[in-house]
Amino acid sequence: MASCCGPRGYERVFNERFARRTANRYRRRGLGRTARRIVELVDYHGVQGASVLEVGGGVGDIQVELLKRGAARATNLELSTAYEPQAEELLAETGMTGRVDRRILDIAADPDQVPPADVVVLHRVVCCYPDYAKLLGAVAGHARRQVVFSHPRRNLVSRTVIGAENVPLRLSGSDFRVFAHPPRAMLEALAEHGFSTPTIVPGLGWQVVSVHRS
Repeated sequence: MASCCGPRGYERVFNERFARRTANRYRRRGLGRTARRIVELVDYHGVQGASVLEVGGGVGDIQVELLKRGAARATNLELSTAYEPQAEELLAETGMTGRVDRRILDIAADPDQVPPADVVVLHRVVCCYPDYAKLLGAVAGHARRQVVFSHPRRNLVSRTVIGAENVPLRLSGSDFRVFAHPPRAMLEALAEHGFSTPTIVPGLGWQVVSVHRS
């Protein structure tokens, strides 16, 4: 996201090579485990006919899967333009062209430019944003009924790994950073905007959280 990494830092990390590798992995293996859990949580609470907004959706693999399960339409927000060619190819290959609106935009910086949706998804996005309360507040303001997001587990191991990942980024001059935000504080930020009753699906490295509008 822009205020986390800056557009330059974001595009340096999430470049064309990264986008191509991500798309090809999805073509070969489908969604990864954490992404599958996100799709399952959305589907479980009712995806049929729903509108989906995904923040930082990359090549759009999660959106494709939700559309296959009955979502009506999807909007993808990104900062890196490098994803666009691969995303367009995936939409054409899966017959979803015309059902996804892809935009280069930071929802936390320009919330008024984003339409609301029934469900908002953030997969491995909150960890790239230092001001998680601002990001989640903007997201909550656009979700009619459900927010589903993944985040790194916050413990000594994850904080050590993330700290190690940030060292070469800092030395290379990149302004991209990774964060392990406090899980309870993130839930509190969403609760301030009317979202509660969290469902938490733990994982070895990543947790998936689903909250619903009260």
